[in-house]
Amino acid sequence: MSSLRGTNRTASRTVTVAWWIAVAAGVVIAPFYLDAIWLQDGLFAMAAAIGAIGLNLLTGATGQLSMGHAFFLAVGAFGYVYFASEPGEEFGGLGLPTPLAAVLAVLLAGVAGGVFSPIAGRLKGAYLGIATLALIFIGHFVMSNATPVTGGHNGRPVPPMELFGFAFTDTPEPLVVAGVPFGALERLWFLGVAALVCAGLFARGVLRGRPGRAMNTIRDHEIAAGVMGVPVTRYRAGVFVLSSMYGGLAGVLIALVFRQTVPDYFSLILALSYLAMIIIGGLGSVAGAVVGAFFVSMLPSLFTRYSDALPLVAPPGQEGIGAAEAAQILYGLAVVVVVLFLPGGLFGLFTQARLRLTRRTPSASPAQPSLTPTPEARNG
Repeated sequence: MSSLRGTNRTASRTVTVAWWIAVAAGVVIAPFYLDAIWLQDGLFAMAAAIGAIGLNLLTGATGQLSMGHAFFLAVGAFGYVYFASEPGEEFGGLGLPTPLAAVLAVLLAGVAGGVFSPIAGRLKGAYLGIATLALIFIGHFVMSNATPVTGGHNGRPVPPMELFGFAFTDTPEPLVVAGVPFGALERLWFLGVAALVCAGLFARGVLRGRPGRAMNTIRDHEIAAGVMGVPVTRYRAGVFVLSSMYGGLAGVLIALVFRQTVPDYFSLILALSYLAMIIIGGLGSVAGAVVGAFFVSMLPSLFTRYSDALPLVAPPGQEGIGAAEAAQILYGLAVVVVVLFLPGGLFGLFTQARLRLTRRTPSASPAQPSLTPTPEARNG
């Protein structure tokens, strides 16, 4: 049996390594073959994945319901714009180097989460969800009226990122790699990949370490966590701050891709979309958050591109159910299906399929010696 288990374990690792090699290869070659619109959608999905990882740490791993995650994305986006923009007659700004502005924007989102963390540390369940819901409405009011900082309803342009003299934007002299001109989207693609990988690895380390075990204990049995010496209130507040910083990083990437920050984008619909991402992908899993984010983010784009070939989906400009509405209906149904039949989400389904591929049936395994004596052995 030990040899069989070892073989299964080796096969599982082989499948996992092959999967990640294929994903890495696809990510690297994507900018050389995809059109600009697909690169843009992919970047939005990466930003959504970063924000979803943060929300999954809060909701999936610790059991705290948050409806205000879009608020922290807005803090990160507008914070970056204000820190990086040069002060002018119409809008204010600090004119800081863009890498520093991005770091400060993420920290600002963490500070905003820290201000709210005393409430997050004491509330739970629906009560915390309603309390965080207020952040959406307060944030939208502030963003729409703090014109010198946010630009008001029309927003304001986003300064491009520049790192060590390399600008992540279109330049007069195009950068050509393997015969492909690298513009803003191609350059931001690799920046987004780097940010997503770093965010995912850090969250994975948190979940696999002592903090992750404490968070799961709080989620599963709060009283037992307190008896075991886990500072429940402190952990809840700390995870809320960490989740807010993830939201701020996602907001910075969204601003860089959009090139124009608009308050209406960071609405209640966006917050609900993030909840759908982590439920569909798989609660408490970093990979599940990424899968759910790509599913929810890319679905409207796919419906828009192929609306002519899809039933019940009206092409752009025609009456009927549009691509965005159809996508919302579909991932709403996906949430119901996952809750009822797939508690592990889409990533859990993928994990089960991988285990079935690597598991050997008893008939295919080598014959094992029987531990039950035969009649002949009993009779001597």
